[in-house]
Amino acid sequence: MHGGTARKSRSGRTSAIVPDLRLLLGAALLVGAVPAQAQAPKPNAELNRAWAAGYRAAFVCSSLWNGAGKPLDAIERDELTGIYPEIEADVRALKADVDDKAKTVSVKYRDDMPPRIAVWSGREGCVTLPIGAQPAGTVLAAGRRADFDARPWPLGDKDARWPVPKGVTQFERAVMNIEGFGGRTSSLLIVKKGRISVERYWGGHDLHTAQRTFSVAKSMAATLIGHAVQQGRIDVKRPAMIADWQTPGDQRAAITTEQLMRMASGLTSDTAGNRSDAVYMGGASVRQWTVQWPLLNPPNTHYRYANNDTLLATLSLKAALAKAGTPLDPAAFFDRLGMTRTFVEHDKDGDYILSSQVWTTARDLARLGLLYGHDGMWQGERLLPADWRRFVTTPSGPQPDGAFGYGAGFWLLNKSKGIPADAFGAFGNRGQYIVVIPSRDLVIVRQGYDDDKNRLDIAKLVEAVVAAEDIR
Repeated sequence: MHGGTARKSRSGRTSAIVPDLRLLLGAALLVGAVPAQAQAPKPNAELNRAWAAGYRAAFVCSSLWNGAGKPLDAIERDELTGIYPEIEADVRALKADVDDKAKTVSVKYRDDMPPRIAVWSGREGCVTLPIGAQPAGTVLAAGRRADFDARPWPLGDKDARWPVPKGVTQFERAVMNIEGFGGRTSSLLIVKKGRISVERYWGGHDLHTAQRTFSVAKSMAATLIGHAVQQGRIDVKRPAMIADWQTPGDQRAAITTEQLMRMASGLTSDTAGNRSDAVYMGGASVRQWTVQWPLLNPPNTHYRYANNDTLLATLSLKAALAKAGTPLDPAAFFDRLGMTRTFVEHDKDGDYILSSQVWTTARDLARLGLLYGHDGMWQGERLLPADWRRFVTTPSGPQPDGAFGYGAGFWLLNKSKGIPADAFGAFGNRGQYIVVIPSRDLVIVRQGYDDDKNRLDIAKLVEAVVAAEDIR
């Protein structure tokens, strides 16, 4: 349940040593052997089954009630296949008990344990409870989302598309064979000069079907941080506001919010940086899970793609806003963009899981892309600093290997053949993409259900769209 790809830094290898194992390894070096306890953990079938139950509860809950919702058979087909191989068999075998009135999904995974439960809150999607926990009471819907559908695009849906021309446009011709780009596509939008030129849906999806963003959420986190910078409520170049790191002598206190946004914190964790199973599937507290990990490298010297870095940056944002007397309220901000079917989910303590756990529609993703295409301006109001787009799309410090660079919460396509150098994007697992090309006044949105064997080639798709040179 991650987005993007964990990669080794050009300046060194990543590591996955947890705090207690570091002590074991140090002792082992003294005697010339690594103790058995310090080896990579063996697969835990019972834990995987508990993870699987949490996964099923969370995805069924969010798919049923976020946005326009999806029928159960489509959820089984799309959301519960093509996932982590160690849990997929259990996810498929376990049964979900859906209470449509209470808006809960329960999944029994052991006879001697309570079921795993996810509860829909309304305004902010579903909350997945920890292993063994049951709701203390009803999770009430936290207000209602705005309804701007009848307003003109981009705030609403009226006149969102260019008039349908006679014949096939060059953009349409370029993407007709979407299967040729790989993966399994559920939606594709091309926005040229502010309006939709191409809009297609597959598998029963439509303009109001909300789908999980996976790591596109990291770019949403960067956007919320940018809005707070515009308001003068956070300085990303100052140390992150993480209360648990303020003990004298804790070198993590020097890590900045910017370094967290750039995946250059120097922190490690017990799994690959793109895995946060305890939070995503176990219902663990974001704060308790993320603040514990130690420094492995000096900040800003190694690139390590990490969900935890984005979650920590969001905690820093929340603390900065609280200091200014303002709550962190993603729904309120996204409603201002007309993204009224974007659901930013949180843990049981109210901390947002903005590394992955957001559900949204293709049109809402296009709206986010347009905000950056307009350089932070929206409906005549500046929502992001004048230099924010430059900031998030400028590589600084260590970079990932591979075809794409990394800015601050956004991927860079500046090394890709046939694509303008100013192209950048939000990338998420299973094929979720927003690509913005300011020089072409172009936004490309693609959602999908890719798996490890069949993935979209986003660079190939963007190259074909750019080459189309549609007349509009």
